[in-house]
Amino acid sequence: MKWLYHLKIKGLQLVFFGFLICNICCKSETKKEKRKVIETARVESLPYFGDITFTPKWLTPGSEEEKNFHKIPPFNLTNQLGEEVTLDTFNDKLMVVDFFFTSCPGICLKMTANMTLIQDEFKNDSEVSILSHSVTPTIDSVSVLQDYAKKYDVINNKWHLVTGNKQEIYTLGREHYFVENDLGELKSVDDFLHTENFLLIDKNKHIRGIYNGLNRASIAQLIIDIKALKKEVI
Repeated sequence: MKWLYHLKIKGLQLVFFGFLICNICCKSETKKEKRKVIETARVESLPYFGDITFTPKWLTPGSEEEKNFHKIPPFNLTNQLGEEVTLDTFNDKLMVVDFFFTSCPGICLKMTANMTLIQDEFKNDSEVSILSHSVTPTIDSVSVLQDYAKKYDVINNKWHLVTGNKQEIYTLGREHYFVENDLGELKSVDDFLHTENFLLIDKNKHIRGIYNGLNRASIAQLIIDIKALKKEVI
């Protein structure tokens, strides 16, 4: 009868392992479904942002409210090729925007690495451009930006590294992109502008998203949001 006992034990073991495998597979499928929900959770409508609090507002594209909502104003800067870069450079394009400086020993290197992920994801997509403003424009000349672009495999005319008038760049950053989080603290051009934020700008030059440029999960969400924004009917 020992053989019958061992047979029962083997049978129970097979049932247990079958249940375990099924449970693991089910959990795996559940996780996939959850990831799918997360990846598509924001595709229907991205909010608009119009002030330093980054309070989201859901507007109807093409409506009067949307047309009169905060937009990035005209600017005139110079990129790593020595070419003039204006708001018109980004006509009919989505923009991913940040602020950096080439001599930064800390967060800028991680930001540049993460921005490269954006560039690589959309390198063949003419609708998506990247704009990185130097916050030390008197140091970051065209030639310095050229060297930086070569070092980090920046694709010219896809990713613009720009220098120019410091007052203009700082005003853009603080008063129009709202990249610093120091609410209520007045700052001048003499106060250094330093931020890890990336911003997503739509074709009408509205701010549609803010992301932590040091965080891979935030970068992944940015990529998802760019794809969602491309489908938006304006």
